[in-house]
Amino acid sequence: MTRPTSGKTGKPWLKAGKPWPRSRRRLLAIAAAVAVLAGAGTWTALAADDKPAVRQADQVMDMGGGVRIDTSYFTAGSADSKRPAVLIGHGFGGSKKDVKGQAEDLARDGYAVLTWSARGFGKSGGKIGLNDPKAEVADVSKMIDWLAERPEVQLDKAGDPRVGMTGASYGGAVSLLAAGYDKRVDALAPQITYWNLADALFPDGVFKKLWAGAFVSTGGGCKKFEPRLCEMYERVAVAGKPDEAARKLLEERSPVAVGDKIKVPSLIVQGQTDSLFPLGQADAMAKTIGDNGAPVAVDWIAGGHDGGDREAGRVEARIGKWFDRYLKEDTSADTGPAFRVTRTGGVDSTDGRAQLRGATDGEYPGLDSGQRNIPLGRGGKAQAKATQTIDNPAGANPPSISNVPGISGGLEQLSSLGIGGLSVDFPGQFAHFDSAPMTSDLTITGSPTVTVHVKSSRDDAVLFGKVYDVGPDGKQQVLPSQLVSPIRVTGAKDGKDVRITLPAIDHEVQSGHRLRLALASTDLGYASPADPATYTVSLKGDLGVPTAPGVKTGAAALPAWVWMLPLAGLAIAAGLLYTARRRTSAPPADRELAEVPLQIADLSKKYAKGSDRYAVRDLSFRVEKGQVLGLLGPNGAGKTTTLRMLMGLITPDAGEIRVFGHAIRPGAPVLSRVGAFVEGAGFLPHLSGRDNLELYWAATGRPAEDAHFDEALEIAGLGDALARAVRTYSQGMRQRLAIAQAMLGLPDLLILDEPTNGLDPPQIREMREVMIRYAAAGRTVIVSSHLLAEVEQSCTHLVVMHRGKLVQAGPVAEIVGSGETLLVGTEVPLDVVTVEKVAALEGVASAEPTDGGVLIRLDDASVPQLLAELVRLEVPVTSVGPHRRLEDAFLNLIGGTA
Repeated sequence: MTRPTSGKTGKPWLKAGKPWPRSRRRLLAIAAAVAVLAGAGTWTALAADDKPAVRQADQVMDMGGGVRIDTSYFTAGSADSKRPAVLIGHGFGGSKKDVKGQAEDLARDGYAVLTWSARGFGKSGGKIGLNDPKAEVADVSKMIDWLAERPEVQLDKAGDPRVGMTGASYGGAVSLLAAGYDKRVDALAPQITYWNLADALFPDGVFKKLWAGAFVSTGGGCKKFEPRLCEMYERVAVAGKPDEAARKLLEERSPVAVGDKIKVPSLIVQGQTDSLFPLGQADAMAKTIGDNGAPVAVDWIAGGHDGGDREAGRVEARIGKWFDRYLKEDTSADTGPAFRVTRTGGVDSTDGRAQLRGATDGEYPGLDSGQRNIPLGRGGKAQAKATQTIDNPAGANPPSISNVPGISGGLEQLSSLGIGGLSVDFPGQFAHFDSAPMTSDLTITGSPTVTVHVKSSRDDAVLFGKVYDVGPDGKQQVLPSQLVSPIRVTGAKDGKDVRITLPAIDHEVQSGHRLRLALASTDLGYASPADPATYTVSLKGDLGVPTAPGVKTGAAALPAWVWMLPLAGLAIAAGLLYTARRRTSAPPADRELAEVPLQIADLSKKYAKGSDRYAVRDLSFRVEKGQVLGLLGPNGAGKTTTLRMLMGLITPDAGEIRVFGHAIRPGAPVLSRVGAFVEGAGFLPHLSGRDNLELYWAATGRPAEDAHFDEALEIAGLGDALARAVRTYSQGMRQRLAIAQAMLGLPDLLILDEPTNGLDPPQIREMREVMIRYAAAGRTVIVSSHLLAEVEQSCTHLVVMHRGKLVQAGPVAEIVGSGETLLVGTEVPLDVVTVEKVAALEGVASAEPTDGGVLIRLDDASVPQLLAELVRLEVPVTSVGPHRRLEDAFLNLIGGTA
C-alpha cells in the first residue's frame, strides 16, 4: 500500500533491534528494574498470564519535555513474519489496561499492537490536553516512528509502517486526529467519539454543564488539565454560556479541524444511548471522510456513554475484519454493510437481557432519509398555529430532566415503573404539540426536524426540544434514548422562526401511539439563563420524520418448531375432535356461577398414575369479570399444569374447574369462550399475518363473522403489518400476532402463558396495554409470567403457587403493600444527616441507608422529581431502580426459594 509520507524525517527517537532470545529475555526481566535504556525508559518482555501465545512488552517512552508515556506492545506467532500494526487508544479517565483484551486478540490475529496510557492517565505523565495536536497527537506520531523501527512490522516504505488505529471515546478522537496530522495512518475504526468537541459540549451555544463537569471530575480535577483548558472551563462554567474563544480552543483539538485531510478507510461506530457524543457526531465524520473519497461504514450500536450494551464482541470482531481488508489487503474479508443499526429484538427469558438484532442498508442513509411529514397540534388536534406560553423560572429552577450522566444504565428499570425513564417536564415550563395516533407502526431512523416561531421577553431564549413516544392512554410517554436538543435563539425579542434539528434516534412508534414535540425552557444537564423570562412558541409546519426506508431488519432464523407447529396443531385438533366425540356426559352447569369466568375448587393432579407426588394439590381460587390475574410461582410450582387442565388438555385427578358455571372436560363447548396463548404459536412464514389468522379461524369451523377480526386486531395493534409475510416480522410482532390469534372471537376468558417472552421493554409496555385494553371491556385475562415487575403493573389480582399448592391469592396491592420503593445507588455511603434530608423531602415517606445506597419509599412524589431533588442535595447518585417489592413479597411467600 503506497501512500504520501508525513514529511517527518530524522532518526527514530527509540531504537530497537531484533527480538530478544528467550535466555536474554529472562536476564532482561531481572535487569529491567535497574537498567534504563537511553530515551526509552524501562523495557520488559512478558507473556500474558493466561495466554502464553501472546508476547507483551511494557515500556515507558520519553516524549520530550519531561513527559513519559506508559505503553504495552503485543505480538504473537513467529517473530520473523512481517505484520501490520495497530494502535489502540483508551477512553477518557481510563488507561492502557482497558484495551488489553482487544490488543491480545488482534495480536493473535496477526497484528503488532501498541497500546498506551494518554497524558495524565494511568502511569503516564504530563497534563491532560484533550488531544492537543502538539501533545497527545504528536505522541501518536512518535509511537508510529517507533513501530517503523520494529523488525516484525510491515513497512510501506522506510519510516512508514502499515498501521491502523482504533479506540473508544477519547481514544477514538485521537485516532481521527492522528490520521489527519500523520499520513502514515492507513485505516481507522473510531468508536463512540466526537467530530467536534465544541459542538458536543456547547451544542447550539448552550453549555452542557453536567457532562463538562463530569469531564473535569473524571480527569482528576482542573489541576490535571493544561492551564488553558482549566481556565476556559472555569470561565464558561461561571458565565453559564460558551464564548468564541472557548469554541475555538475545543475545535482546534477536534477531528473537524483536519477533516479534509482524513482520507483513509474508516469504520465509524457510534452509540444510540449517548447524550455526550450523539449520532450526529458520527454523521458529520462519515459525510466528511466519505466526501474525501475514502471507504466508510457506519455502525450504530445499542449502548453508549449513557450505558446499555456496547456489543464489544461483535464490534471488535468487525474491526478485526476491517483491518484485515484494509491493512492486510485481504479482499475476501467481510467488512459488513455500509450501514448497520442495532435494534432490540426481544428479552432473554433466562436472564432478562435484551436480545439484539441488526438492521442494515447497502449505503449510509444519513439522518434525513425517507422524510415523512407528521402534522402536529395541541392535544393531537390540527391547531398548528396555536401559540403556547411558557416561563423560564428564576435561576432556571426547577429544571426539566432528560438525562443525568452516570445513572442512565438504570433507565430500563425505571421504565418498568411506567414513567418512561427519567424524563420530567414541569407545568408552565414547557409547550407540547401532539400528533394524531399512528395508524400503523412507524420506525424513525435519523433526526426529526420542525420549524417553530419563538418570541421572548428578553433578547435571547434557550429551549430544549425533544420528541416523546406517547402511549394510547396519553400518559405513558417514553423519551427515546433520553435525548434532547438544546436551541439558543438570539434576537428573539421581536420573534423569530427557528429550524430545530432534534436528536438522531432509531425508534419504533407503535400503531395507536402518538408523537409529542415538547419544548422546555430548562434542562438539568444544561445551563439555562438565570434571569426569569417568558417565551411564546408556535408551530410553523409539520414534524419531519426520517424513516430510512432502505434500512431492513434481518429476519430472525426460523426455528424448526415454527414450521412444525402448524402440522402439530392439525394433529392436536384432530385429537380433540376425536376425544370430543368420546367424552362422557359433563356435570350440569351451575347457574349461580354463570357470570363467573373461572372457579377452581380442590383441584389436584399427580405427576403420574400411581405416583405419590402431586403437580397440583387442593388448589382453589376464583376469578371475576374484568380482572387481570397474574399466576405466579417458581419452576415446578404447577402453573403450567393448572393452565393445561383449565384448557381441557389434561384431566384432573380430583376437584373441578368451572368456566362460566360449566365444568371443563376435553372438548367442552364452553371452551369456545376461552382463548389461549401457551408456549408460542406456529405460523406459516410465507403467508401474511392476516392470512395466517384467517386460516386458523377457518380450521375452527366457526362462522367468519364470529371471529371479530377488526376488534381483535385493533386491540393487538398490528396495523399495516398484517399484510406482510410473517417471515419479515420481528419477534415482538410475532408475539402480538399470536395474541391476536388467541383473541379471535373475543373470548370472555383469555389465558396468556409468558406473553412477554422475546419482547423488548417498549414491546412489553405495549403488551401490558393490550391486556389492560382487553380486560377493560369486562373480559378476563389470566397471565402467567416470570417478570414480576411487569405482573405488578399489569395485573389487578394475583395467585401465588408453590409446590403445587396455593400460597396466597388476592389483589396485587393487598399482597405487595402500598407505596413505591426505590433503591438509589450512591458512589459513597450517605451520612446520617444526608439521609435525614432525603427523608424530609416532600413526597418521600421514608429513607433508609442500605448496602450501596439508600432505600427511598415514595408517598406522592414521582421518580423524576425525586431524582431532581437528589441532584440538588448533591447526593452522588450512580443508579436508580425499583426496589422489587413484588419480588420481596413473592420470595417471602415461597420461603425465599425460586
